[in-house]
Formats: sequence, structure tokens, C-alpha cells
Amino acid sequence: MEKKNEHPSAPMRHRDSRPLKPKKYLRAGGGQVWEDSSLAEWDKNDFRIFCGDLGNEVSDELLAKAFRKYPSFRKAKVVRDSRSNKSKGYGFVSFGESDDYVRAMREMDGKYVGNRPIKLRKSNWKDRNLEVVKKKQKQKAKLGLWS
Repeated sequence: MEKKNEHPSAPMRHRDSRPLKPKKYLRAGGGQVWEDSSLAEWDKNDFRIFCGDLGNEVSDELLAKAFRKYPSFRKAKVVRDSRSNKSKGYGFVSFGESDDYVRAMREMDGKYVGNRPIKLRKSNWKDRNLEVVKKKQKQKAKLGLWS
């Protein structure tokens, strides 16, 4: 791709100047497939932690403040109901380095963020990626484990 004097926020384009289509993030779970555009906000090669038991008072900023002490901290997001804007009680934290991810899991699990102790788990967002699901099914079929 050739880059001309374009504004940095201009959309990426093919060589023949057609705009690139935004990547679709198809997810699979519970026997259903859906598109999750919120994954476009995250780095695809990060180390992500699921944060559970968050109180309604916990904001993205408060969650970020709790994890900002780790050098490779990238992003914190509290998942909210789209209609009421109330917290759904969970969120995610992202790191660039596995060392910080492991340290945060060890040090922050059970620590208070807001009014409640948080429960940390390894995020399984990659396990729901449709491409990954299909690849695993193909491998199982090859081994005769999938019917």
C-alpha cells in the first residue's frame, strides 16, 4: 500500500484506492454466532484479564487506576448495559507483556476496587473467536474426535 499525504485518521485503502473493509469480529458461543464490534477497540495480541464482581460504582477510569501500576497496562473496560448504562458487574483489563499479566493476576485477585473485592480470571475471548472455533473443530475432525 502506498501512503500519500493523507490525514492519519483517513481510512486504509487498497492499492487501487478502494477503501479497506473494517474487520468483522465473529464470535461463537452457546450454539450461536454473532458479530462483536467492541473487539475492534482492543489490541489483538494483548494479555487480557476478566474482572468479575465489580460494583456499579466502578468506572473504566477506576478500574484502570487499580492496574496502572503495571508498566505494560494498556486498557480497562467495564461492561455496561446499553439501555440503562448500569455496570453488568464485570470488565476486562489488558496488558502488553505476559509478566505484568501474571503479576496482576497474582497480586490483584481479591483486592478491593470500589466497594467489592474483584475476582480475576484468564479472559477466554479468543476461545469464542469463530476462526479459532472452526480451526479447533477441523483439528478434532482430523483426529476422529469430532462427529
